[in-house]
Amino acid sequence: MDTAATTDAPALTFRDATDADVDTLVALIESAYRGDSSRAGWTTEADILEGQRTDPEGVLAVIGSPDSRLLTVERDGRIVACCQLEHRGDHAYFGMFAVSPALQGAGLGKVIIAEAERQARETWGATEMHMTVISVRNDLIAWYERRGYRRTGQMTPFPYGDERFGIPQRDDLQFELLVKQLA
Repeated sequence: MDTAATTDAPALTFRDATDADVDTLVALIESAYRGDSSRAGWTTEADILEGQRTDPEGVLAVIGSPDSRLLTVERDGRIVACCQLEHRGDHAYFGMFAVSPALQGAGLGKVIIAEAERQARETWGATEMHMTVISVRNDLIAWYERRGYRRTGQMTPFPYGDERFGIPQRDDLQFELLVKQLA
């Protein structure tokens, strides 16, 4: 499904990721969260996690899942952002959200999350969007709260010892569930 959206910047094209996009998407996700390149944007996790954020197998699993899609966002034919949408009954799960660090802070994320919410409502009839965020990421949680998400206080443990999710630099990491009603 291709859809176009406009902002003050050049037009964006939204489409489902394909296997051919995997390497580009892994590089995008890593650049938005890990290592020195992530410091160009505000979503960096470099101070709390080292190592990888995802890998080709993880991205392929999302692309190949019948209840999931990896929404890819292009500008001028180049992938600049992505997010996972997963159908989970009456709600959808939003994850794997990444915007190129060079483009962060210009409103692109707002456009993408609004499109993801629209697609979850229209495609699956989802009445809520759920996501999990590392609970110490106060700036990121505040950004989601400004988009209408609310903190639930429901926590799940960080997978310490599983380097597929990174190498924690502190011992207090956990995920908090955020929820938004989709009208």
